[in-house]
Amino acid sequence: MSQHPQHPRNLLNAASRSLIERVHRAGRPPMATMSPAQARAFYDIGGPMLDLQPAPGVDRVEDIHLPARDGHPMPARLYAPRSAVALPVLLYMHGGGFTVGSLGTHDVLCRQLSRLGHCAVVSLDYRLAPEHRFPTAVHDSWDALQWLHQHGPRLGLDPKRVAVGGDSAGGTLAAVCALMARDAALPLRLQLLFYPGCVAHQDTDSHRRFAEGFMLDKETVDWFFDHYIDRAKRDDWRFAPMNAPDHAGLAPAWLGLAECDPLVDEGVQYADTLRMAGVPVDLEIYRGVVHGFITMGRAIPDALQAHADAGQALRQAFES
Repeated sequence: MSQHPQHPRNLLNAASRSLIERVHRAGRPPMATMSPAQARAFYDIGGPMLDLQPAPGVDRVEDIHLPARDGHPMPARLYAPRSAVALPVLLYMHGGGFTVGSLGTHDVLCRQLSRLGHCAVVSLDYRLAPEHRFPTAVHDSWDALQWLHQHGPRLGLDPKRVAVGGDSAGGTLAAVCALMARDAALPLRLQLLFYPGCVAHQDTDSHRRFAEGFMLDKETVDWFFDHYIDRAKRDDWRFAPMNAPDHAGLAPAWLGLAECDPLVDEGVQYADTLRMAGVPVDLEIYRGVVHGFITMGRAIPDALQAHADAGQALRQAFES
């Protein structure tokens, strides 16, 4: 008798299954049917509804601007505990397919990372597609990282203890910044990557297994990337960090992946690629959860464990 592979739906934990069922009953329109402006408004309102309430413990929250290379003042938000000494800092790039997402959609997560990581967090509002296509988001992220390294003391930050991080598209940007930092001899303590996009073409087994009905559908991924980058440019390592010619000498990496996520296979592959290049890697795969779960703490409690694990990784990196 032939063995049938387990149906992907059976991998979901109870909280993820309940969330998907509620979203389905609500008749939520797919992002791919919206304009980018509509999708941003939808995500800015709907995203935080699934997240935790802001936790106490962050003493300083300050809206700032960082200069991009073309003079654009990039909005950013600084989160920091009270401290008499210069603080280590995580530059964080939010997810959203390079097309949606904002300081507001990731406010709770950045507060959590600051509180649990005992560090400052600078959340960057890099420019979004389609108004600003590839490689503007890469340039904005790298410009912000360089500015923090050179001018961090103005904000009470320690330029010798800097990390980069992000989720999904923001994880891609963080991984790319880590590659650029190595090449520029700019030292980083850690690259903190939640389910980053790593490959040029979405053709892994997990992209097929979880193509529909797991919060991030294939048509949404295609919609994001078509807004962001020309298909002919997708092999550029600044979009697909797996394609970088050399991964040796990079900052240590912490990767937090979701098991029921189209991006999980490429995250595992990137972890393996870094390890093969001699980069220290800590890989966590959170079972039964979907893409985006780290900003869904009210609906998916596993987010709290991921926050705690990421906070521990930051503390260890900054204390070493």
